[in-house]
Amino acid sequence: MKCHIILGSDEEEKIVIYAKERTALIDEIEKLAGAESTLLIGYGNEAIYKLEPENIECIISEDGRVYAICDKGKLRIRERLYVIEKMLDGVFIKLNQSCLANIKMIDRFESSFAGAIRAVFKSGYKDYISRRQLKAVKERIGFKL
Repeated sequence: MKCHIILGSDEEEKIVIYAKERTALIDEIEKLAGAESTLLIGYGNEAIYKLEPENIECIISEDGRVYAICDKGKLRIRERLYVIEKMLDGVFIKLNQSCLANIKMIDRFESSFAGAIRAVFKSGYKDYISRRQLKAVKERIGFKL
């Protein structure tokens, strides 16, 4: 298979494939070309990390800044929370106004005497689920009354 790349053109970016038949390679190229980037960049500990969404437990907003909590600790992210929410719509769910949670990383739920429910993540981090988001969280995890 030949590859021809033209850089610096004013044309719209596109990929054209001439093939005799559809193959697994063509399917993979099509998947890669059509996928939006869900890679996030985290800053912390005097280093820059590439963060895969499946490795992030939750994304929180504190003091006007956005942080990802993952196995590397609490890392600063430069994107806004609402942008990340749209980007990671399939995997993450909103727990409250300042927290997006990876459903797969929630270990358990705890309730208090006042009726508030907290999500406890595998790392031990805890965050409350707002009353406004509780129904959506229950539906997403498959909880039925």
